[in-house]
Amino acid sequence: MSKKNLLTIAEHVQKRLSETLHMDREYSDEEFNEAIEECVVKEMSNTYLNISEREKITEYVFNSTRRFDFLQPLLEDDEITEIMINGAENIFVEKNGRIEKLQIEKITEEKLYEIVQNMVSKVNRIVNESSPIVDLALPDGSRANIVLKPLAVNGPCITIRKFPKDRLTMEKLVSNETVSVELAELLKDLVINKNNILVSGGTSSGKTTLLNVLSENISKNERVITIEDSTELQISETENLVSLEVRNKNFEGGKEIDIRELVKTSLRMRPDRIIVGEVRDKAALDMIQALNTGHSGSMSTIHSNSAEDALLRLETMMLTAEVMPLEAIRRQIAAAINIVIHLERDSDLKRRVKKIIEICGVENGTIMTKELY
Repeated sequence: MSKKNLLTIAEHVQKRLSETLHMDREYSDEEFNEAIEECVVKEMSNTYLNISEREKITEYVFNSTRRFDFLQPLLEDDEITEIMINGAENIFVEKNGRIEKLQIEKITEEKLYEIVQNMVSKVNRIVNESSPIVDLALPDGSRANIVLKPLAVNGPCITIRKFPKDRLTMEKLVSNETVSVELAELLKDLVINKNNILVSGGTSSGKTTLLNVLSENISKNERVITIEDSTELQISETENLVSLEVRNKNFEGGKEIDIRELVKTSLRMRPDRIIVGEVRDKAALDMIQALNTGHSGSMSTIHSNSAEDALLRLETMMLTAEVMPLEAIRRQIAAAINIVIHLERDSDLKRRVKKIIEICGVENGTIMTKELY
């Protein structure tokens, strides 16, 4: 049977399902699946379906009503690392480092809005025309960014960054040529010796992945506080771990709590190390000041074009938070950051550590650095 006919039958089953379910009752996934299968059997009085077709229809209806519709198979495909939706007619995925456009039938703007509301409801977030931007973590750990109209002119824009189900290790980074064996040992030593590390790079260069791998070398006896916009870090080796996530303002009157406030709060939680998922905007000042209060071995990431550019971006961010002499800012940065590790994505689509610099201090108002790699 053609895919088009299967979709039509699936829509009939979905209609039967809505008429069958009791709205005032909560169903487990297993009960929900059984209800769908019963509706499929009833639908077979009109059309013969083989076992494979019945399974496809059941899966389609389950995903469209209980999960994230057409996105669910994409989320479950381990070869896909990124999903990019630019309105209903332009859906792209990244597979093995290459971007390809998908042709998916019967996707409408209304359907995308339904999926978006399903996503945000699962994590107690809100997105609408008056608040059209939201970042969130999906149940499988993927990171999603959503932009709606009027900002997204062509309809809902959904960008989902997926993370490997199997945790990456330093050995895996060596095998995929992100780092060499010698560099891997250097990175381990930098973490063990409690250097404050800033990981820099462009979008999709592997900053968060490297931060996760570096955290493997943190002693289990240390208390680690992580601070993020939406949860991405997967720190599993540390037992004494506190994970903090920002909270957006909501209609119930909940106060917005940003990274700046979480950084200040973390200092009262007796941290040995503070890990900020990404430093940006005015929060840079609070992070740098926090690192200057004796929390050696802390780490963060920053978007930049080079290791040196990362320091310039930090300066700019700190100036937006407070007006102070540039030399004073540079002295704070030099005292707080020991190492900058820069990643890039090469033309062969592989992510590699390109440069490591050590901050040596400030001389004549300039931050002095030494290249370690």
